[in-house]
Amino acid sequence: MPNVRANGIDIEYDEFGNPTDPALLLIMGFTAQMIAWDEKFCQQLAGKGFRVIRFDNRDVGLSSKIEGGPEPDVAAAQAGDTSTASYTIDDMAADAAGLLDALGIDKAHIVGASMGGFIAQTFAINHADKTLSLCSIMSSTGNPDVGQPTEAAMAALMTPQPQSREEALDRAVTVSKIIGAPGFPFDEARIRERAARGYDRMFYPPGILRQMMAIATQPDRTEALGKVSAPALVIHGGADPLVSPTGGEATAKAIPGADLLIVEGMGHDLPEGAWPQIVEAIAANAGKAATR
Repeated sequence: MPNVRANGIDIEYDEFGNPTDPALLLIMGFTAQMIAWDEKFCQQLAGKGFRVIRFDNRDVGLSSKIEGGPEPDVAAAQAGDTSTASYTIDDMAADAAGLLDALGIDKAHIVGASMGGFIAQTFAINHADKTLSLCSIMSSTGNPDVGQPTEAAMAALMTPQPQSREEALDRAVTVSKIIGAPGFPFDEARIRERAARGYDRMFYPPGILRQMMAIATQPDRTEALGKVSAPALVIHGGADPLVSPTGGEATAKAIPGADLLIVEGMGHDLPEGAWPQIVEAIAANAGKAATR
């Protein structure tokens, strides 16, 4: 996979589709590598006429690791002391903008999932000139009063990091059973295969707390989202226990003219059975940009 220097770091990325088609940038969530955007999902988007680009966020996968900074103190950050944050969601949005610049792309359709939704929203706010359209999936506004997780979902996310490859695969299955889609088939073999690919590609626990700090220090974007003028789509699982649907509802309400798609039976994941609906919705929203 190719790698470019952008915003002062090295960013690993790859592409699907025709390079002359409009660019669509996929931004993945907390601790998730770009391969969490399934290749078949990317190919389906490319089939709609997009140059699909996925990449590793900083501190995950094969992109730069932000080492040498302060020891992250998440509890202090949640109490208002953000001094131990090595970077912010704004910095991660700047990474995405820098990637587009490095690839010679002036504007793109921006799609983000979970923490990637925080980044995508921030991208649309800070880099409006580069945003053709915005799609925020299973995410929220940064307002702590909405999108709150269930106790079980948060406990699953906060379980100790695995100490071996087998533990990593077991943990992926356990977490998926708690936060995944109850309305779609549970494919344990596929979950294990994807977790194995991620572990073998790059297992890097130190980045987890730094990304968590970036989340903990994010502002409430509600007011700023009111100034987003790009066509916007908000997608959320009706059964999401990690970011409750109120997060998606608040996001759609904050962005003028945004559409809200609640996928019934979807949790905090992208089940294959929901892909056709999601791909069609993303393509339709992107199509609105051509009429602006």
